[in-house]
Amino acid sequence: MKTLCLSVGMILIIALQYNTGPITCCDQFSNMRVPRKMIVDITRTHSSCIIKGYIVETVKGRLICFSQSTTWIEEAYNRTINSEGSGLQQ
Repeated sequence: MKTLCLSVGMILIIALQYNTGPITCCDQFSNMRVPRKMIVDITRTHSSCIIKGYIVETVKGRLICFSQSTTWIEEAYNRTINSEGSGLQQ
C-alpha cells in the first residue's frame, strides 16, 4: 500500500511539473492593426483550440486576439521568432 501511494504521488508530481498552465483560445478576433511599438509579446493560441490565431499583449497589458489569416500579425510573429529573443523593439 505504501508503494502504491508513493508511486501515485510521484506521478502527480511529475505531471504537475509538465503542466504549462491554462489553455488559451480566442472566440473573438480583432481587425485593427496594433503599432509595432505597442506590442510586448505575440503568442500562438494553444494547439487544441478550434480556431487558430495569435494573441498580442500590448504595453498596457491588454490581450488582443487576431486570426491566423491576418497577414501583418503572422509577419510580426515570424520576426519575433527569427530575432532569437532580441524582442520587438528595434
